[in-house]
Amino acid sequence: MNVNFVRNLRIMGKKAKKSEVDVVLIGAGIMSATLGTLINELSPDIQIEIIERLDLVAAESSDAWNNAGTGHSALCELNYTPEQPDGTVKIAKAIDIAEQFEISKQFWTYLVENDILKKPEEFIRQVPHMSAVFGEKDVKFLRTRYEAMSKETLFKDMVYTEDKSVLKEWIPLMMDQRDEQEQIAATRMDIGTDVNFGSLTRDLIQHLQTKDNIKLSLNQEVRDIDREEDGKWEVEIKDVNNGEKRKIKAKFVFIGAGGRSLLLLEKSGIPEAKGYGGFPVGGQWLRCKNPEIIKQHHAKVYGKASVGAPPMSVPHLDTRYIDGEQALLFGPYAGFSTKFLKKGSYFDLPASIKLSNIRPMISAGLDNLDLTKYLITEVMKSPSDKLDALKQFMPTAKMEDWGIEVAGQRVQVIKKDPKHGGILEFGTEVVSAADGSIAALLGASPGASTSVAIMINLLKRCFPERAKSEQYRNKLREMIPSWGKKLNDDAALCEQVRQRSQEALKLS
Repeated sequence: MNVNFVRNLRIMGKKAKKSEVDVVLIGAGIMSATLGTLINELSPDIQIEIIERLDLVAAESSDAWNNAGTGHSALCELNYTPEQPDGTVKIAKAIDIAEQFEISKQFWTYLVENDILKKPEEFIRQVPHMSAVFGEKDVKFLRTRYEAMSKETLFKDMVYTEDKSVLKEWIPLMMDQRDEQEQIAATRMDIGTDVNFGSLTRDLIQHLQTKDNIKLSLNQEVRDIDREEDGKWEVEIKDVNNGEKRKIKAKFVFIGAGGRSLLLLEKSGIPEAKGYGGFPVGGQWLRCKNPEIIKQHHAKVYGKASVGAPPMSVPHLDTRYIDGEQALLFGPYAGFSTKFLKKGSYFDLPASIKLSNIRPMISAGLDNLDLTKYLITEVMKSPSDKLDALKQFMPTAKMEDWGIEVAGQRVQVIKKDPKHGGILEFGTEVVSAADGSIAALLGASPGASTSVAIMINLLKRCFPERAKSEQYRNKLREMIPSWGKKLNDDAALCEQVRQRSQEALKLS
């Protein structure tokens, strides 16, 4: 008789082991690592178990090769500052994102100062953030954007130029052999950062593992989530190696499983999840293989997205620091797959379609035919087509200096809309039960960069009684001095917290 068949029969015959904790965090990425660290600092008595289906921490969306690592602070990302029909530029979203990234930096600063994060240079480096545009129309847009943003405290150090001699100093690779008649403009902010969220996540979880009340379980796949009569949640888990099943009971469950969060949220059955769908978008980078070229570029230079392109496909020539080495990427090039994770299943998209979300998904699809057309075009691109896109940024680019690197998988949020039936959202959204006992993070950028602000707001929603205590609020202000204030409205405080982060995180 087949040995595996006998083993499976034995497993089926066994009763699932049961345990209980206060909090279950599903997914060992930057969101769970951040939430777990915040909970432990604010309420060190809470018992936590982190569940990860892979054998590594931060192996999906948080991995350095799977995300942009820009430290999204709206210093250079033009999709956060849309141009209006009258020619003005709307900057409210940029201000909001910049405020949230400063909260992340303050929290990381606290962790470094308290020896929780020991080597900040392994996860964050200072790299100038630049926007670059070509042609009269886009140059006018960038100039208008600069004039609006440079008046704000958070962006007061932004510099703008159309001077080609200055541009040759800032971005020599991009200016080499460029047509002297071509109109080009750029903005620059030197305080920009490159963040290796994979390294940061591993450091945070490594620290959490030193705590007696926190457990990390790898190779454990969540199969179901059910509400019990007592209001607690029962999470059913399967060991991907031996097939054994077990159940964990918890007062609070956070689903931070990247693209898979939607599928798990649907299993919870909460009414708040009804109507949500997901649209997966994959991607690739061109990765430079020539060390001589890599060392000539030191900036993150973002351009404008093509018409119909999703925001995460904004082209950028990107200096990265991964595993201690400087790297140079260009892209990303969008693609389509029905997988919700890089190491997911091709059945992810079909499995996510329910009666409650099929109408919003069809409506969003019909309203975004240009996106579908764009993705098909991207998938069909040959290596020479990809090189042509790079040459718009770097005229001297040669294919032999570059290779393909597969990026991570993103799932954009589709939600119900009274007017359109369904709309496609290009942001990050937290969906939680009315009583706050379960929550899931859906969507993509700028999630990782704004993770601290997102998770603090989640704690306020899901742990309201603790969040009201004076001890909780005092600890929060200790970790994040600007919490409850707007740095953009307080130039002195903004300068103070940025200087503190600059010193603690060794940003120079």
